[in-house]
Parts: sequence; C-alpha cells; structure tokens
Amino acid sequence: MQNEELLNQIASFPSFQDVPRQQIQWLLDRGEVVIVPAGDTYIKKGDPIDKLIILLKGSLSLKMEQNGQFKEIYHMEVGEISGLLPYSRAQSAMGYGTAVIDSEFFMLNKSHFRDLVCECHELTAMLVHEMTDRVRDFTRSQHQDEKLMALGKLSAGLAHELNNPAAAMVRSSESLQKHLGTVPDKFKRVMSMNVTNEQIDLVSNILFEKVAKGVKKGETMMVRSQREDELTDWLEDHGYGDCYMLSETLAEFGFEEQELQEIRASLDQDTFPKVMEWIDNVLTTEKMVGEIKEAARRISSLVNSIKSYSHMDRSSDKAPTDIREGIQNTITILGHKLRKNQVKLIEEYDDHLPLINAIPGELNQVWTNIIDNALDAMESEGGSLTIKADRRGDVVNVQITDTGTGIPKEIQNRIFEPFFTTKDIGKGTGLGLEVVHRIVQGHNGSIGLESVPGKTKFEFCFPVSQ
Repeated sequence: MQNEELLNQIASFPSFQDVPRQQIQWLLDRGEVVIVPAGDTYIKKGDPIDKLIILLKGSLSLKMEQNGQFKEIYHMEVGEISGLLPYSRAQSAMGYGTAVIDSEFFMLNKSHFRDLVCECHELTAMLVHEMTDRVRDFTRSQHQDEKLMALGKLSAGLAHELNNPAAAMVRSSESLQKHLGTVPDKFKRVMSMNVTNEQIDLVSNILFEKVAKGVKKGETMMVRSQREDELTDWLEDHGYGDCYMLSETLAEFGFEEQELQEIRASLDQDTFPKVMEWIDNVLTTEKMVGEIKEAARRISSLVNSIKSYSHMDRSSDKAPTDIREGIQNTITILGHKLRKNQVKLIEEYDDHLPLINAIPGELNQVWTNIIDNALDAMESEGGSLTIKADRRGDVVNVQITDTGTGIPKEIQNRIFEPFFTTKDIGKGTGLGLEVVHRIVQGHNGSIGLESVPGKTKFEFCFPVSQ
C-alpha cells in the first residue's frame, strides 16, 4: 500500500477525524504495516505489549484460555486501535490474538511514544481518549459479567430452593383434592352414627388435642415405626380391617394405644370403626393442609431472603450492617448445593457481634463467591464448611473454612488477578475472587488465605462501625 493511500485510509477512520494529517504522517514515518494470514496468531499470552496497533484490513480476535478451552473477549474490526497506548500501564498479553481472515495492521513501537507525546498533541489527546474509553468499556463489561455471574448463582440456587416447596404444594394439593372427593361417603357414615354428647366430647377432646400439637417431629424413624406396628396390631386385634394407612397417620400425630383404648371403651362395636374413619379423615386433611402451609411459608421465607440478599428495597450507600444476616441469606440461597454436595455446615457467631459500615449487597457478593467456591471444592467427596465471626479489637473477623481439595501453593498469589481461574469455561469467569478482593478493599477491610489439601481458610477483617 502506497504511503499516500495509507495516509488517506487512516485519516478516514472515525478516531482520526480531528487529527492533523501531518501527525498521521508522523506515525507512518516511524511504524510499519504487518500482514497476518487468516488463522495465524500475532500475539500470545505472556507476550509483551509494546506496540500500538491500527487495523487496516480484515478482522482480529482476542481469546483467553481457560483449562485448554478458548473464549473470545474482544473482536477488532477495521479502523479500531488496540495494543499499547501512551500512558498505558499494560505490560503483557492476557490471551491470544488471531486473524479471523487475511488481515493487515499498522504498528508503532512504544520507543516512539515519548516523541509522540511531545510533537503530536492532537494525536496524543485522541489516543488518551481511546485509552479512557477502553478502560470505561472494560469496567462496564466487567461489572456486567459480575452481575451475570452473581445472577447465575442466585437463579440456580433460587430455582432449586423454590422447586422443592412448590412441588410439595402441588403434590399435597392434588392429594387433598383426591382425599376430599371421598368426604361425602364418609359424611353419610358419620351421620348414621348414634352417639351421645359425652361420647362426642371424649373423642373430640382427644382428637383436637392431637391436631393442636400437629405432626410429631423430632423422634427417630425407628421409634415411629415401632409405634406404627403397635397401633396396627391393636387395631387388628379390635376388629379394624385394613389399617396400615390409619396406623401411619395416627403415629404421625402421636397417638398411643391407651388413647385408642379409651375411645374404643366409650363406643359400641359398630360405631368404633366409623369414628376411627372420621378421625383418620380429620387428621389426613390437617396433615395435607399443614404441608401446603409449610411449603408456602418456605417460599415466603426464600423470597424474603432473596429480597434481603439483593437489598432491592434499600439504597446502595454504606450503612450499619449485620454480617450474620448476609451470610445466612447466602447460605439459604446456596442451600441446595450444600445438600447436593453432602456438605455439613458449622456456624459459630459471637452473640454480640457489632455492626460494620458496609454496602450489604456488595458484601453478599463476597460471601456468595467464597462459599460457592468452597462448595465446588467439596463437590466430589463432600466435607464440612465452617463459618465463624467474632470481634477482635476494633475489627469484625470472619473465617470461612472448607475441607475441599485446596488451592495449589504455586497459584495462591494469583487467585485475586482478573480473569484468573482454574475452572472450565461455563463454570468460572475468573472474576469472582478479583471482585471479592476489590469489594473488601472498598470497605477498608483485609483478606487472608491459608490453604493446604483438605483445608482452605479465607479470613476477612472489617472495621467496626463507629
């Protein structure tokens, strides 16, 4: 390409509209045109960034490698400026630059930058604006990636956590609908009974005392199973036919043989089965309504946790913040992963933990990233996750320890670098711990790491709110 033709082409690029032609010529006199065939790599990860690049023809792609896989992070088109710019502190390439099609670009070595700044003021101003725009775009993209990453973890956790109570509500409501379909026949049998007010009062008192207490919780399956067998034997001995389902329901509400004997003694032989059928109907209905109520309560609790986690109804300014609330909301959202990975949770909080001055939504990103990484580290063999928080002088100290695979010593000093990750594409962006580090610094806090196989501990310190 002839010098005049190249000058006209670069002058026509939008970025160079206000740059005098003699300054563009100054560039051309000191740089060179490089041709890169389609598929060739013009820069590799770790190569020094020491040249300004202007794409003249073709298309270039910059990709980052994560565990042998590549993800495109930047696509360069004709007229765009890349590489090193004046006053930039970039030192080495983070990825690989490849020509998508046959391409040509103009290059200027950084050895000319000092003279460029002194002699070409408009050109320098344009390049500084380019650098400012690049930083702004990169920051915006990074923040968007952070939000998508947090949203991904949040939505995955929420979907799992909401699915169980929602499915329980559907299952219980369908069972209740089917159960209520048999009520008319049972009602006829109840109406045909000839019982006194005293008999009604005795049965009602026993029954509704059990209903008020609800399903008996806290006992072992062995104890309940033994009581079911005893109730089954008693009912069979007293002429009640198919009673396995009835025995299970009675056992769940804590009935004992003595109470059945008391009901049986107050009724005649024909009335007793009808009364037990009515008792079974009341208890079954109560149980199903209770299951629906508990599922609805669980969904409500989850929605409140999400609202508190994201702080949708609060400002983004720093305010006195209870660290425990954010950690526990995060655990609620990631609860499915704890159960799936068979991780035992141990929580130890100071009863008088002071507040810290913080942006709660940002701190929740810290807990989400650290806890989620810990659960990933225990994915294959399970383990335990220990969270401690207490006051130490003028700071609140938080320790999050897992029994996972650990972080190799040779990469521990790199884990807070942007885009550094050991996870496969789709599992990690390399932004998580960099975000953690930046948020902690923004709260005047500190973060420490100790890791060996079988134990990884992140330790945080935040100043107490005054």
